[in-house]
Amino acid sequence: MNIYGLKNCDKCRSALKAFKNAGHMVTFIDVRVDGIPLDILSKFYKEFGNELINNRSTTWRELPEDDRKLNPLDLLLKYPTVMKRPVIDNNGNLQLGWNKLTEKMLLS
Repeated sequence: MNIYGLKNCDKCRSALKAFKNAGHMVTFIDVRVDGIPLDILSKFYKEFGNELINNRSTTWRELPEDDRKLNPLDLLLKYPTVMKRPVIDNNGNLQLGWNKLTEKMLLS
């Protein structure tokens, strides 16, 4: 299982802790430090569309207007922290975000 997010994101830390406490082997990919290859971003975008862009984030609010108009994949490559998180890849089954419903679905 791979979790893509930011190490200082509360939702990412909560998901990581829940999976580890449940005995799952998890690899955490910090999108700021490690980046995300285009093929993986493309897969995420195909699954989630524009929901993948967190347009309520601090990063989004601080973007220059021209950058907000970039193609979504180019935007995510240039500013990986604008990605909504975490993205959980459970053997090809993708989930976006972390809440009680996602937790119940993945840990039950």
